[in-house]
Amino acid sequence: MNVLVINGPNLARLDIRDSAIYGDMTYPQLVAHIENAAQTQGFKAEVRQSDDEATIIGWLHEAADKKLPVIINPAAFTHYSYAIRDAVELVKSPVIEVHLSNPLAREEFRHTSVISGVANGTIGGFGPNSYVLALIALKALLA
Repeated sequence: MNVLVINGPNLARLDIRDSAIYGDMTYPQLVAHIENAAQTQGFKAEVRQSDDEATIIGWLHEAADKKLPVIINPAAFTHYSYAIRDAVELVKSPVIEVHLSNPLAREEFRHTSVISGVANGTIGGFGPNSYVLALIALKALLA
């Protein structure tokens, strides 16, 4: 089964972001990590990244139309993009929100997610393994 993994703004720049928060993986390494974990769980992951809100919304519409499950790291859009929230709500297959860091352990403005209320669940704080845990949860949701 296919799964769409959507990554939001600045994630393609992991190599220059604060490694204390985001870890030491580059974005290509993260993509490989996700693809390998997906294969282990019986999925084929298509991993995409955009800094553009409209592009992410289009991908969510595509997932809704194709009935694809989604793992989404909305990054900064987590906290204020009602447009992405509304697009997530259109996806009737399972949707899991992920974060490399734990937003609740960071600045107060990061404590609010407008996405969580329309996702099946949220996993954060486990670095790249947040995606692995999301894939395990997704497999259970689809069983």
